[in-house]
Amino acid sequence: MSVRPYRDIVRRKSRKIRVGSVEVGGDAPISVQSMTNTLTSDARATIAQIKRLEDAGADIVRVSCPDEDSTRALRAIVNASKVPIVADIHFHYKRAIEAAAAGAACLRINPGNIGSAVRVKEVVQAAKDHGVSMRIGVNAGSLENDLLEKYGEPCPEAMVESAQRHMRILEDNDFFEFKISVKASDVFLAVAAYQALADVCDYPLHLGITEAGGMIPGTVKSSLGIGMLLWSGIGDTIRVSLSAEPEEEIRVGFDLLKTLGLRHRGVNIVACPSCARQGFNVIETVGLLEEKLKHISTPMSLSIIGCVVNGPGEARETDLGFTGGGAGAGMVYLNGKPAYKLENNGLVDHIVELCEKKAAEIEAARADADTLEHAQ
Repeated sequence: MSVRPYRDIVRRKSRKIRVGSVEVGGDAPISVQSMTNTLTSDARATIAQIKRLEDAGADIVRVSCPDEDSTRALRAIVNASKVPIVADIHFHYKRAIEAAAAGAACLRINPGNIGSAVRVKEVVQAAKDHGVSMRIGVNAGSLENDLLEKYGEPCPEAMVESAQRHMRILEDNDFFEFKISVKASDVFLAVAAYQALADVCDYPLHLGITEAGGMIPGTVKSSLGIGMLLWSGIGDTIRVSLSAEPEEEIRVGFDLLKTLGLRHRGVNIVACPSCARQGFNVIETVGLLEEKLKHISTPMSLSIIGCVVNGPGEARETDLGFTGGGAGAGMVYLNGKPAYKLENNGLVDHIVELCEKKAAEIEAARADADTLEHAQ
């Protein structure tokens, strides 16, 4: 009996589309996105929030366009953004047409509230005219009335039928540059809907558990739902929906992908929960390091362990490590090997310096490899 390697995730084969400069689907990396919560009509505030999302690592950012003031501000927002901007459209199809003209990279429409097939057709034409992709955004909370009457309640079958209905509209208009989401706040409903949808189409899938809640419960729900789907190979782009600052959605999204080995960004901190054996304040130290290492995007691993029970073993598997000892000092590990003792008092700043140095070394080696490859 052959057993698949336990770390091996085989991604579902999907077609590839583009959201501006970002590829979604196929063999493209799974992208991480979030959504602004500023008034889009306030271009200055929205651009400032997008900059914070870019710094956190966002690949794509979505902005809501509920009115003409928002679509008027969109061109300035798009021009100031380094990442592709998705225009989120509900109810008013003309906002989608205006957003396409303003430079949005993608239009997100909800088939339950955008209007008739004729209106969708006009939106499709605007997308074609401006080279814009689209997302069909099916949501359990806004399914079409006839589907609710048919099925009695939101269910996977209703959500997939809604998605297929609008897939056909786009396909009938000779438009195939789109991705699909079938979101619900219920984890079981969302996962079942995505699994069923993955079986009936090859379009890229945008994953999310909508209205997941605050930082802790929302992270748990999203990790369960999105994580289960990603582990089974389903999903091409993700948004972790949290009632928290949008930057936190990006950080949780990357942590999710890092945990599954699907993408690596920044410092992955392996840390113990601490106990009476700890040789320093682990919880406080890890909190400070998480904050002070946010600026590092280079992938690397760091172990912060309170005592020598598991510390040396964890340090062997990480790029950098610190294990608590006695008498106010611990051991620094470099590339898995014990290097020197360090006083607890200077721990945080010293580890930050080591991580910055390691990042510079990795980036320099990467640049040398790129130069060599181009020269050959």
